[in-house]
Amino acid sequence: MGLKLVFTDEATEMLVSISLFIEQKWSLKHAENFLNKCFNTFDKVAKQPYIFKASLYSQNIRVGNISKQCAFYYQVTDTEIIILFMWDNRQNPIL
Repeated sequence: MGLKLVFTDEATEMLVSISLFIEQKWSLKHAENFLNKCFNTFDKVAKQPYIFKASLYSQNIRVGNISKQCAFYYQVTDTEIIILFMWDNRQNPIL
């Protein structure tokens, strides 16, 4: 058993948005596979919070990878892992 996982509203919205995009572009099976991969990765993070590298901004905010197209940012506290947001790596970070 690991730390408790908590999702921000933004992370939840982005996770749903990405999975709906995958379902529309490819299939429901691909979207389900993506979600399974996400939650398997989140479970690993709950058990080993420091498995992914720290962000440039803070040692407590880390960057994890679901796939080469999708990353997520999370914060480690004493009692929980907060999934802050998901990121499509194909997005342009400079808007």
